[in-house]
Amino acid sequence: MSARPLRGIAFMLAAVAVFACMDALLKFLTAYYPPLQVAALRGVASLPFIALPLLLTGRGRELLAHRPGMHALRGLLMVVIMVGFLYAVRVLSLADAYAIFLTAPLMVTALAALALRERVGWHRWLAVVVGLGGAVTMLRPSASGLVLWGVIGAFVSAFAYACNAILLRVLTRTDTTASVALWSIGVMAVVSALLAANGWVEVRAAHLWALAAIGLTGAVAQLCLIEAFRSAPASVIAPFEYTALFWGILIDWVIWETLPALRVLTGGAIVIGSGLYIIWRERQLALAPPTAARAAAGNVPP
Repeated sequence: MSARPLRGIAFMLAAVAVFACMDALLKFLTAYYPPLQVAALRGVASLPFIALPLLLTGRGRELLAHRPGMHALRGLLMVVIMVGFLYAVRVLSLADAYAIFLTAPLMVTALAALALRERVGWHRWLAVVVGLGGAVTMLRPSASGLVLWGVIGAFVSAFAYACNAILLRVLTRTDTTASVALWSIGVMAVVSALLAANGWVEVRAAHLWALAAIGLTGAVAQLCLIEAFRSAPASVIAPFEYTALFWGILIDWVIWETLPALRVLTGGAIVIGSGLYIIWRERQLALAPPTAARAAAGNVPP
């Protein structure tokens, strides 16, 4: 599989923008339904948008899973991602939740080095550490237990997302984009529904439009995300998820008429700066002669 970084970056930017629209709708629904139920509804609403176009055009074979165990694991990780993030946005602003969740791309860069053995030299390791420092800058100790649990939920969601991204990089070597999206979201929907069954709240007819929009945006964003990780190394495209903070600020301002505190903007600037440095460093290594690139990555003496 040849790397196409520009294609991967374009798909990642699109995925982040569409996910932000979906997250705003999910935040709206968490005011009426438990997080696990919202996660189940999000999964069920997306499945038709993924499967029906292929089934109606006779391309159903693209939905076959070649690694069912990994699909199931990714589905379970998506339950953790969704529930943690939904709980976070239930008690935090969208921008604050994104600010904490922005640690995920840094974790992806680190995990890509440890799990996929992608070359990440000390310069990029330093950028990861600085970026995590920026994430800490965005946090503010609070006496509110709800806020504390919201922060924890966002961090747990971020770590699960980073693990999920690594699985994506492996799964897309053998399975189609539609297959990866369908089975992972399907497992998430089933597991979330089973866990939410005891506290299930009847869905209001007035919210059906939101469910349809979540289904469409969720399917489109997931397909874009998978294509991004299929096209380029995780350590290259992950930093572009930092654009989520801009979308979070914009949506909070337009819909909920709130703006992030200075600490969020300061910490966000540090995290984004770290990501941009990682991108620049990746490009420098790509342009360097092979021996110099290996030396810069720490694989041979300079």
